[in-house]
Amino acid sequence: MIRNLLCASLLGGLCLMGRSAIAAPESHDPIKLTLNDWTGELITAHIMGDILKKAGYNIDYVPADYLAQFSGMENGDLTVAPEVWATTAQEALQAAVKTGKVEDLGSSGMQAREEWWFPEYMKEKCPGLPNWEALKKCGEVFSTPETDPKGRYLGGPSTWGGHDEERIEALDLPFEVVHAGTDAALFAELKSAYERKAPIILWIYTPHWVPIKYKGEFVEFPRYEPGCYENPSWGINKDAKYDCGKPYGPIWKAVWSGMKDKWPGAYAIIKNYKFDNKTMGELDARVDLNGEKVEDVAQDWVNKHEAVWKPWLSK
Repeated sequence: MIRNLLCASLLGGLCLMGRSAIAAPESHDPIKLTLNDWTGELITAHIMGDILKKAGYNIDYVPADYLAQFSGMENGDLTVAPEVWATTAQEALQAAVKTGKVEDLGSSGMQAREEWWFPEYMKEKCPGLPNWEALKKCGEVFSTPETDPKGRYLGGPSTWGGHDEERIEALDLPFEVVHAGTDAALFAELKSAYERKAPIILWIYTPHWVPIKYKGEFVEFPRYEPGCYENPSWGINKDAKYDCGKPYGPIWKAVWSGMKDKWPGAYAIIKNYKFDNKTMGELDARVDLNGEKVEDVAQDWVNKHEAVWKPWLSK
C-alpha cells in the first residue's frame, strides 16, 4: 500500500510537473509590445498583453513611433507590433521582413481603410463629391485662415505616414495638409465641426467608431495599385507617384524574428490572435466616447471572452 501510495504520489508529481512545464514561459524576459498613437492599437496591444500574462509571460508596453518601430524590432529591442496597417505601413513592413529580422505573422482578422473623409452635409457645398475631382473646384470651401485660399485637409499625426502631401501635389489639388497632434485631437475637431455643420475634410480610418456615429463618405480617389506608389508613369500624372488613393487591406501582426525561438508559446498566441472590425469599433467607442481607460476596456474584454481567446493558447 505504501509503495502504491508512493508511486501514485510520484506519478502525480510528474503529471503536475508536466502540466507546469507546458504552461511555464520559456523565458522570463519581458515581451515588449509596441504602443502606437491611436486608440485601437492601444486596445489591441493590451488585449494581447493581458492574454500573454495569463499564459505566464512577462510583458512590457513600449511607446513607439509607428513607422520607426520596425528598426526596434530588427535589433530585438521590440518584440511585437500588434497592428501594422496595409494602408499605411505595408512598405515599411515588407522592407523589415526582407532583412530577415522581422516576421509577418499574418492578418489580425481586421480589414483596414484609411482615406480622406467628409461629412454628408459637405456634398451641398462641394457638388460632385465623393469623386476626388470635385475637390479641384472646392478648395476655398474647405479653407481656414491658416490655409486660405487653399482648402485644409486635416491629416493624422505626422508619424502615421500616408503620403498626403505627395497625393495633393500629384493630383494638383488646391489643398494644404495640417496634421493633428493626436488622434483624440483629430476626432475632437470633427465633433466640433459636425455639430456646427462647419466645413471639414479629414483623415478617417476603419475599424473605428467615427463612420458609425457620423454620416459621411470617403473620397473616391483613383483606385490604388502598387504601381501608383512605385512608378511615376503609372497613373494620371506621368511625372509623379501617389496619384491615387490609399491602399485597402489587412491589419497585420509583426514580430521580431527571434521570438519564435525565445518564446515559442507566446509566438503561437500572437499568430493565432484574431479580431474583427465591429468589435474593435465598439471598444474604441468605449474609450473615446465614454471616457473609459484603455487598460480597463481591454481587461474587461479578456475577462468576458475566455471562450474566444483560450484556443489561441494552443500551439
